[in-house]
Amino acid sequence: MNYAHFIREIARGSEGARDMSLEESQQLYGAVLDGGVADLELGAIAIALRVKGETVNEMLGFLTAANERLNSLRCPPGRIRPVVIPTYNGARKGVNLTPLLALLLRRFGIPVVLHGQIEGYGRVTTAQILREFGLMPSTSQIQAQQSLDENGLAYVPLAIVSPGLNNQLALRSRLGLRNSAHSLVKMLDPFKGGGLLLAAATHPDYLMTMREVLSASGTHALLLRGTEGEPYANPKRRPRIEHLHDGVTDILFEAEHESLKTLPLLPESCDAKSTAVWMRRVLSGEVALPTPVANQLACCLYASRYADDFNQAKAIVAVDGSVLNAA
Repeated sequence: MNYAHFIREIARGSEGARDMSLEESQQLYGAVLDGGVADLELGAIAIALRVKGETVNEMLGFLTAANERLNSLRCPPGRIRPVVIPTYNGARKGVNLTPLLALLLRRFGIPVVLHGQIEGYGRVTTAQILREFGLMPSTSQIQAQQSLDENGLAYVPLAIVSPGLNNQLALRSRLGLRNSAHSLVKMLDPFKGGGLLLAAATHPDYLMTMREVLSASGTHALLLRGTEGEPYANPKRRPRIEHLHDGVTDILFEAEHESLKTLPLLPESCDAKSTAVWMRRVLSGEVALPTPVANQLACCLYASRYADDFNQAKAIVAVDGSVLNAA
């Protein structure tokens, strides 16, 4: 493949660069994920795309190439969609509530797969918190499937789900910049369309791109503005939560523009041990689940088909002993 041709077209700066077609993007990114692009050209491609910005068609091509190489999992039997939670950012300022959402879903009998990176680079990761509950990352695709089938929950490192994308994320330490993989990993469904994806972005522009890409790819997803990049609702101010399905987008909750009148009781420290202690108190009903997260839980019950309609999902969350005040 002539990589110089691609670089020449996409590396002319934000004004002069030419966008790639979906087919070109799929072809190029497939070669990238297969390790067929030398370091010099790979760095040039990553920087060029960073400067130019990816179009929806380009991201669709990249995602298609990634899905073709994905180490997939088998959906558990039944009508309920397993919930897929990409968790790549961790917490630096506040508490990371991604593990709590996963544990609540499992308690309702909804299968959950989390995928991410174990190393947090100074942040508190979901893997670190789950370890406090005795839940360890899977070491293989087979073990991940077994954990899902037997325990209803599996944490799968990206290196197992997609080795190629894992290598792309590692470029950040060498180039000093994020690349396309940082957005792609948040749109990966190891069930290849069978799961309910919790999709989150930090910036409004990325939310718009994710909405278009996920809709075009037919992904079933709940889309929201993440908290420090993690896919859980800000416990102090609920973001808008959208349900993408069957070619349409439904707004399940509008965003709150003012902080809660009564702030939720959150742990003073966001380290893994303190977070796990607080989460156990929530799971036991000793501490109330923050209302925005309870709202998101209701969205998950509905979109995963656990509940027949959204009102029923909200009612289920409202009457559950450990998530009072949720509706």
